[in-house]
Amino acid sequence: MEKDLIPSLMWAGGLIALALAASLARQMGYLDSDGVNRIVMGAIGLMLVWLGNRMPKAFVPSAQARKANRVGGWSMVISGLIYAGFWAFAPVDAAVWGGCAAVAAGIAVTMGYCLHLRTGGEPA
Repeated sequence: MEKDLIPSLMWAGGLIALALAASLARQMGYLDSDGVNRIVMGAIGLMLVWLGNRMPKAFVPSAQARKANRVGGWSMVISGLIYAGFWAFAPVDAAVWGGCAAVAAGIAVTMGYCLHLRTGGEPA
């Protein structure tokens, strides 16, 4: 448990430090508020990628759970990359809606796969 907690706390501290540094840069006139939002939201997307990459590596005793972890990990990595890409390149309105839709789609894929496994369906 502690092995999983420390890297997550480091990510949280890093995100807070990044947000504070970006806010300071905005106050000093180096960034505008849009740039601060894009940097912080893009970092959140990269955090989703990191978490998704770690998911399949977590030990779970059941073969079904390992299958669900692999699909969940892939869907989180892909949706995190899309989320970060939207915040890096798209207009803000599109980034909000597109990023949220990407994460929601990743969650839906994972939930759908878990339900498919639970009902006795063979994995695709």
